[in-house]
Amino acid sequence: MMKQNQHPNVIYILADDMGYGDFGIFSDGSARTPNLDRLVRQGCAMSHCYAASPVCAPARAALLTGRYPHRTGAVDTYEAIGGDRMALREVTLADVYRANGYRTGLIGKWHLGLIGKEYHPCRRGFDTFIGFRGGWSDYYQYKLDRNGILEASDGTYMTDVITEESIRFIRENREQPFFLHTAYNAPHFPFQCPEEYAAPFRERFNPTLATLYGMIAYMDEGIGKLLDVLEETGLYDNTIVIFASDNGPQLYGDTNRYNCYLNGQKGEAFEGGIRVPAVLRWPGHIAPDSRCHAFFHGVDWFPTLLSACRLELPEGVSLDGKNRLDEILLGSSSPSEPYYWQWNRFTPVSKCNAAVRCGKWKLVWPPVEEAMQVPPYVVEIDERIKQEETVPDTLYPFDDSYRRIPAPHPPRLYNLEDDPLERHDVSIDYPEITESLSQEFDRWFDNVMKDYHTAVPENR
Repeated sequence: MMKQNQHPNVIYILADDMGYGDFGIFSDGSARTPNLDRLVRQGCAMSHCYAASPVCAPARAALLTGRYPHRTGAVDTYEAIGGDRMALREVTLADVYRANGYRTGLIGKWHLGLIGKEYHPCRRGFDTFIGFRGGWSDYYQYKLDRNGILEASDGTYMTDVITEESIRFIRENREQPFFLHTAYNAPHFPFQCPEEYAAPFRERFNPTLATLYGMIAYMDEGIGKLLDVLEETGLYDNTIVIFASDNGPQLYGDTNRYNCYLNGQKGEAFEGGIRVPAVLRWPGHIAPDSRCHAFFHGVDWFPTLLSACRLELPEGVSLDGKNRLDEILLGSSSPSEPYYWQWNRFTPVSKCNAAVRCGKWKLVWPPVEEAMQVPPYVVEIDERIKQEETVPDTLYPFDDSYRRIPAPHPPRLYNLEDDPLERHDVSIDYPEITESLSQEFDRWFDNVMKDYHTAVPENR
């Protein structure tokens, strides 16, 4: 048994491309997640939790550094050209936990540097890494990276691997504080799961969507096993458990589904792309079956978790995130300072697929098509390196200076207090607010791009 005065353990469970509507208790009845629903009843559901980016790698970089993705250099998903690489100068959450005597583990998806041994999770603060380093993986035919050694798949469903290895980590480290990042790849494509989990959904949904809901149900079952082992090992009371999604859901084609009517989807700076389901359980500190309606940004996890564990930020480390523990524990008011998002393919483009939020106001610039396009050969390389037996030693060359990006679209202003679904652009009615937030965004973008331009030469 752990001593009561010991620093709490932390388990951060991350789903991939899961939306609000994929969470049983918040859905329209389509999704089935009894164990996540159980976690809500035992903890606090965060209704205004936002990812730091509408896509995988940048959102994960912000989570692990407490800094905007642009500062880290990890601004895109295509790992063959280094778009996912998180600069080596960045101090990770795992670095800080390990320096304070925690055992640290990442089980599942990394996506912050596939190519280059120095970008391996075990070089970025994790004592243990079992999973895959790229942006996606087949669920049956995969290469499993076990602390730097690649193993051929034995056919075990990837979600099972992530669950069982997470349980093993908990059991092996039960006598000391630990930080475990369990990063499931469900329900990200390819859409695959055992038929008995997809079958209950087949009468109501198309084959792809039935499989997707089956993938979520299977992951939920695994999360239930993780929650059970904390009780079995006596770690329940001294473990902080967080569940969240890395970004919003993909909703085009056969994956179009209910997402609480939020505007937009994965890849967009509208609410549907960045507002994500999140639950936090901390027995004795957070009231069961409670709700937190305060605003929470992806960069805030780093300082908030350090505060919960009574750990200090290392000297010289600068964060964008703020400690929001009081907002969660005491229901304090939401922050009034602005927060930002921006994402496009390759080199970041100002006011393209971007947003700034300050209090109830959110200003959004829609995507510029020319900045979102990907040459076919980049997609082909991305798919090919996932099939090769070994990981390439060097990045594939890439230069996006050929692009000609037009001026941004006019911004849209939303009052999220009155219009949480972003249905009514009120920029014409509030020109002063529109201009003020636009200027705030310009200052932020210029600032983070200074770090980006020093990170990219290092990364590539």
